[in-house]
Amino acid sequence: MATWKEWVPETIAPINLGEPMTARMILKLPDGTTVDMEVVFISCDKPADVGKLKSMENTGVWLNEASELDKSVLDMATATVGRFPNKKDGVAFTWAGIIMDTNSMDDDHWWYALAEGADNPDDRAAAEELKAKLQEQLRLLGMQRPLMEFWEQPPALLEADGSYVPNTACENANNQPMGFAYWLLLVAGKSKDWIDLNILNKYGKVIDGKPVYSEYDDHYHGKPIDLRPIDGMPIRIGMDFGLSPAAVPGQCSALGKLLVLGELVAEERSMGMQQFINDALKPYLANKFGLKDRNGDPWKFIITGDPAGDSRSQNDEVTGFDVVRGAGFDIEAAPTNNFSARRDGVAWFLNKKDGFAMDRSAIMCRKGLRGGYHYRRVQVGGDARYADIPYKNKYSHPGDAMQYLALPYVAIEVPAYGSKGIPEWAKKLSCGGTLSNRAWTHRAGR
Repeated sequence: MATWKEWVPETIAPINLGEPMTARMILKLPDGTTVDMEVVFISCDKPADVGKLKSMENTGVWLNEASELDKSVLDMATATVGRFPNKKDGVAFTWAGIIMDTNSMDDDHWWYALAEGADNPDDRAAAEELKAKLQEQLRLLGMQRPLMEFWEQPPALLEADGSYVPNTACENANNQPMGFAYWLLLVAGKSKDWIDLNILNKYGKVIDGKPVYSEYDDHYHGKPIDLRPIDGMPIRIGMDFGLSPAAVPGQCSALGKLLVLGELVAEERSMGMQQFINDALKPYLANKFGLKDRNGDPWKFIITGDPAGDSRSQNDEVTGFDVVRGAGFDIEAAPTNNFSARRDGVAWFLNKKDGFAMDRSAIMCRKGLRGGYHYRRVQVGGDARYADIPYKNKYSHPGDAMQYLALPYVAIEVPAYGSKGIPEWAKKLSCGGTLSNRAWTHRAGR
């Protein structure tokens, strides 16, 4: 209420302190028209408050601090807008809708699902298809407007050289009495997760552990973009086998930039490799990339997977690699399945300036990089301790697949038993006598 009074003084919009509280503004405009607006203030911070909205007839609704509200509040609010003014009053329709504002929130919040899309690719595709059909019906009715839009404000501070500095793109710093000093003082004594969420405007992580990739910066690496594959270059597909298969297609540019072009992730323990390849991966690749590149040449796909996938089953002696080859794909064993080397393969690109880009469709990869793919906290007293290997969950499968995508493009030291060993593929690189993390790419046609 104090904020409203600051924006609109009571001399313009007197406030009635009844139940509910209201403000009425009648304001003549220079063009001869008049604004007649009634604002109703109600509390809807609990699901039980949804009933307050049911009988309302609104033009629009503003949900303040939306991250603190239940999704049911938004759902009911959308049913109350566009119902005033009445058509019989002869007032032409101009606008109706919901406005929301919020600080950032955890990535399991309903806002994240609306703004970024569902984790499950089938659910995400179905939602996008429905929105497209609804948009077309609105167009046929003569209404040219989006169903929903989201804006992300620049954060007040940026990370730099192990500290934080003012962000000159921050649009509202001049209205803060202390200026940037306000946010710099907030940083002291706070955890990085708290700073990311409340100051840097990053989504929070709902995990009790440590992210596998501390090198990942969502504002830098995770900007939603539409990537096109490079014509004439094979598309490599990192693949995680098992009963929860995952595939991450990508390429490495001539400048050593890893391009994560998408993702395909099966539901937990939902299908075997043969079904995943034939019923999911083939249609996905055809729909995502088409059969040919812009030069008219067929796409060449190379699958890279865990070397253990070439081990024969004791039951039928058929390997995961045999299943892939039987489906018509070329497949190569990754240079190693050593976790340290796999992690470092992706980290190399994350540490490289302009070395990593991710298509907006790779939602689970992005959430995994942000902390869904993590080491679990070990329950011991004293300082926080974490497991040596990542926790197996729905984000670990695309996380492993992305590692198998990245490994063939970098030279990484692999700890051998009792000594430092270099895999054969790395020895073939010309590194001037020393092994450096130097990116390399496949030439077209190779």
